[in-house]
Amino acid sequence: MPIEQRGVDTIPEEERTSGPRDLVSILLGSNLCLGVIVFGWLPASFGLDFWSGVGSIVVGTLVGTALTAPLALISLRTATNLSTSSGAQFGVRGRLIGSVVGLLLALGYTALTVWIGGDVMVGVLGRLFGLRADGWSYGIVYGLLAAATVAGAVYGYKVLLAMSRVLAIGMTALLALGLVAYAPHFTTGALPEAGGYLLGGYWPTWLLSTVAAGLSGPIAFITLLGDYTRYISPARHASRRVLHATWLGLVLGLLVPQLFGTFTAYASGAVLDYAGPLVVGSPTWYLVPLLLAASAGSVGNAGLMLYSMGLDLDAILPRASRARATHTVAVVATACVFVGHYAWNAQSAMTSFVLLLTAIGTPWAVITLIGFARCRGVYDADALQVFNRRSQGGIYWYRAGWNTRAAAAWALGALVGLLAVSLPRYEGPLLGLTGGVDCSFLLSGLVGGAVYLLLTPAAARPRAASGTESEAALSMSGER
Repeated sequence: MPIEQRGVDTIPEEERTSGPRDLVSILLGSNLCLGVIVFGWLPASFGLDFWSGVGSIVVGTLVGTALTAPLALISLRTATNLSTSSGAQFGVRGRLIGSVVGLLLALGYTALTVWIGGDVMVGVLGRLFGLRADGWSYGIVYGLLAAATVAGAVYGYKVLLAMSRVLAIGMTALLALGLVAYAPHFTTGALPEAGGYLLGGYWPTWLLSTVAAGLSGPIAFITLLGDYTRYISPARHASRRVLHATWLGLVLGLLVPQLFGTFTAYASGAVLDYAGPLVVGSPTWYLVPLLLAASAGSVGNAGLMLYSMGLDLDAILPRASRARATHTVAVVATACVFVGHYAWNAQSAMTSFVLLLTAIGTPWAVITLIGFARCRGVYDADALQVFNRRSQGGIYWYRAGWNTRAAAAWALGALVGLLAVSLPRYEGPLLGLTGGVDCSFLLSGLVGGAVYLLLTPAAARPRAASGTESEAALSMSGER
């Protein structure tokens, strides 16, 4: 299969051969991995009982999916990725905000997936063959996972889609076996080793779990969904079908692995760490399936994240090819894996990462969706590519390529989110106004969206300069 040559340029109609079923496959198959499963462990580590943990994950995932899924329709119309598409609101240079947010999201989740997958692999190999859990062992396993991940990401979308189809079936079977393997020691009560509720009370801790373990999953896709829907033709597939496929793919692709993580966390007594108790609590007959899940699943998920990272870096540095950008971000992600293994506490690092990225990513997503609703899905696809061509002008040029009003709205929303966040080692000053409950994602989205609406009245919205541009934009929409 040839290496994909497309970066963030507009995908020609003849190459848009995917459909809604492919979207479900890639969202389901790529997420059935330990990098997503581990988020199901967070409620147990926070001191919640099993059913409270399940409730927080389900509520957070459904709320996050309702916010995130409509973003898939934007790239369906623009035939490019979401960060580039956001140039319609932020300007063809201002869309770098989305590229940086997407790069950070994908970087963190790539590192997390390789990290947790490698830790489980070393543990399993230790039980099977007596492999010592030292620096050399972890280094070799991390390196092998990173190399396999890079191979899939460089080859591109079609290889990753084929891999996801296989993983959707294979990983589902492995997780089903896992339910049987860990069932004998399963308990629904809060784990005593957690020492009570992390934030001192039930509801603050439950809401923390809702955001960190539930909402963070869909939010991770705010810049990623367009990587897949840009290959779907709006002329052949209705927007409603694509939206329904996105909902289904996100809900199944996140709830199935995360709830498996919750189940195994309570069954193995995982509190301070997930990988170690997961391996220790596994019966001998499940060690080989667990090794397959840790390796294959990690490569599938991290490969997809690394692919998105390559696109985002390609969008930031138009002179770089997608393949070169992918190799560059792979080196950075691998370095983060080693730093995470040796320097960070797993629970603290995961919680801080997802809450911070949710706080700064949510207002960007809200502003982008408001723009989509305002233009009714009609974009000038050619004008969105001005920055990538290293030229100037077009209806999304605004001021020197930046819509400063949209950028200011995002910055204010992100700032409010950071001031309202509650992390293991930091509490924002606005927490006093919310009774100590972390509402950072809600406040950041509301403030960012409200400020954007106030600063961008109808007269300030971009309009096509000529009938030709309007017709081009309409033709890309696929619908009237």
